[in-house]
Amino acid sequence: MFKKTLNTEDTLKNSGLTDEEQQLFSNARPQAYEPYPIKAVEDFANWARANSLWILAFGTGCGAIELRPLMTARFDANRFGVAGRPTPRQSSVFVIGGYASVKTLKRIIRSYEQMQGPKFVIALGICPVNGGMYFDSYNTVNQFDQYLPVDLYITGCMPRPEVLVAGIMELQKKIKAGECNGANLYVENFDWYKSNQKKVIKNWDMPDYNW
Repeated sequence: MFKKTLNTEDTLKNSGLTDEEQQLFSNARPQAYEPYPIKAVEDFANWARANSLWILAFGTGCGAIELRPLMTARFDANRFGVAGRPTPRQSSVFVIGGYASVKTLKRIIRSYEQMQGPKFVIALGICPVNGGMYFDSYNTVNQFDQYLPVDLYITGCMPRPEVLVAGIMELQKKIKAGECNGANLYVENFDWYKSNQKKVIKNWDMPDYNW
């Protein structure tokens, strides 16, 4: 009942890629998540999502150090329904752990676009906000939300695991309230995000989304 037939104008040509490479990428423009028409059903779905956060931790920098203790007995993030997953397609929460270099950004984007919606992004540390101590580096991305939507910021350099737990609890509140709409924001402003991404990524061996 949720299957949608794609029109010709909704498909991508993936121009610039070989026939073999084209098979590695989706040929469809991303679709926005449509809430259940019955509010009570959507509220229940959000409750379930909030209490089942499957995290894809992308350790781009020093933030990755603080992510590991979350799953130990001391902090026990499992009690909040948090579980680490090895691949984007199994995950619902994408944690960007620190600064993002231009070279890394392409991998972040590809991982994000493989995740199923609804999906949520946590930016960990001050670096995704303004570049942090690398703000003037030629190879570091400042203002991460110019390239992917961010649902929750956890600032600090680096934030301790206790702060990460508090951030997870805040994300749960936002999900239950239906306030985490970053994935749909990405779809609605898709061309703007792609334009920003291409400004910094020069070797773009990914679908170019030229219509």
